[in-house]
Amino acid sequence: MFKTVSLALVGGASLLGAGIDDAAAIDAAAMREPAVIYASQPAQPTPVRTASNMGGGFIEFLFGDSGSQGVYQQQPYYGSLPPMDPQQGMLRQQEMSEAAQRPFDPKYEKQVVDYTGKESAGTIVVDTPNKFLYLVQGSGKALRYGIGVGRPGFTWSGVKAISAKKEWPDWTPPAEMLARRPDLPRHMEGGPQNPLGARAMYLGSSLYRIHGSNEPWTIGTNVSSGCIRMRNDDVIDLYGRVSVGAKVVVI
Repeated sequence: MFKTVSLALVGGASLLGAGIDDAAAIDAAAMREPAVIYASQPAQPTPVRTASNMGGGFIEFLFGDSGSQGVYQQQPYYGSLPPMDPQQGMLRQQEMSEAAQRPFDPKYEKQVVDYTGKESAGTIVVDTPNKFLYLVQGSGKALRYGIGVGRPGFTWSGVKAISAKKEWPDWTPPAEMLARRPDLPRHMEGGPQNPLGARAMYLGSSLYRIHGSNEPWTIGTNVSSGCIRMRNDDVIDLYGRVSVGAKVVVI
């Protein structure tokens, strides 16, 4: 059954300007060099300390604090990690486990819908209030995916273009997040446990991404620090359908 979608676009919102995280992506599952597609090839980053045994769900749970915008950017190594309070860690793991039991709402499954907006085929339209991402197909149709969006205070709108694509991207918390949460790893290599999931598409010169997630129960919620998250299966599908330079409209 098709559904009708009409979207009013709001453009030109001011975004955080910064360089794109250019850490080399590593396919931990296949142990091979993954594909990285850039509009222009960036310089290689300086290696930093890695943390490879912390689950992506646990790391994403730590994004829930209410400090300044927790966008992701390559940062230098700041020294040894302090030990985490065992009781605090157990409580977080328990809450994460309870969240994982939430059923996935079928309305967020990928599906073809009617599209009556003005954007041309190949454009990505992110409907933030309703938690949907549309890939316009033309002929009055669009592919619709469920997404997770920014928490209150972290949402944004505007028009961008995909400036780079990465498979199994690395994750590095910014200095602001590390100041609030010194127990976070300074760097996490890409792979199935990484909070950025299986694919990432970078939006212009901002620090925001459309990326995967190994926490499907967060789709349909306000959960991120401004990035647009999708289920891994969905972000892999979208990644294969769009190219660097594709227009992205966030409303």
